[in-house]
Amino acid sequence: MTETRVPSRVFPRASTDARAAEQSISTPQTESPAYKLAFQDMDFLLREDLRPVRFQLELLKTQVILDEAHIGSTFVFYGSARIPEPAKAQALLDLATDDKARKVAERLVAKSRYYDMARELAQLCSNFPRDEAGKRHFVVCSGGGPSIMEAANRGAADVHAESIGLNIVLPHEQAPNPYVTPALSTQFHYFALRKMHFLLHARALAAFPGGFGTFDELFELLTLIQTGKIEPIPVLLFGREFWERVVNFEALVEEGVISERDLGIFRYCESAAEGWAVVQQFYRERQEKAPTPPGA
Repeated sequence: MTETRVPSRVFPRASTDARAAEQSISTPQTESPAYKLAFQDMDFLLREDLRPVRFQLELLKTQVILDEAHIGSTFVFYGSARIPEPAKAQALLDLATDDKARKVAERLVAKSRYYDMARELAQLCSNFPRDEAGKRHFVVCSGGGPSIMEAANRGAADVHAESIGLNIVLPHEQAPNPYVTPALSTQFHYFALRKMHFLLHARALAAFPGGFGTFDELFELLTLIQTGKIEPIPVLLFGREFWERVVNFEALVEEGVISERDLGIFRYCESAAEGWAVVQQFYRERQEKAPTPPGA
């Protein structure tokens, strides 16, 4: 008796029907927008009342990409898009036309060391080995843009490791930095879903000096940890002098709007080696505190 083979599917694939639909005969009916397959009808997908579907698609696409790339966890890098790498810092000063612009340029030049710091930290975490299931951990993940984001992706590329870039459509022209792994370079329309993807796989996060965007992303994470919506992860604030100048965390405690223990959610760091050591210590202590499985 010959072996019976049961087909894996009996309905045609969506891609098959999509190709067939493109070959349809031209008639008044087939030329009408109503005749388009729903998933090929961009005008339909972009309707105001299809926003929930677009939310789902934007959440799902990046998740599928990361799953297929065997990414188990990420090391997220936040930071300014305006801090130059040291080699280009002098150009800012050269372009300054008055004292005010020169003072700002001098401050940015002073912060250019964080570019190298982010790059070095990315090199360190990118060398973390795969687990027994072949999953990669502490994969560098940035916003995919210039400056600190570029430094993070560049550090991963330095050690021949892949890295993620979660870019977003903005009114002004923007492109991913050249160090993001092309297959892991994604683009978002919704800020909220982009921020969700930053944190879904994050098992450590480094925040370098930055502006509104950095604050927005960082304080959302601090709030999630503070309120217990997610388990604590290492949160590293690079450049204590900067952070204490722009945010008076102690004053928040004194005003009674956060508690003293909330200051323990994050750690200040002044070097890549120090930051990576904090992450390693965090997970060593976590493993030591983990309960022993029954029968072990």
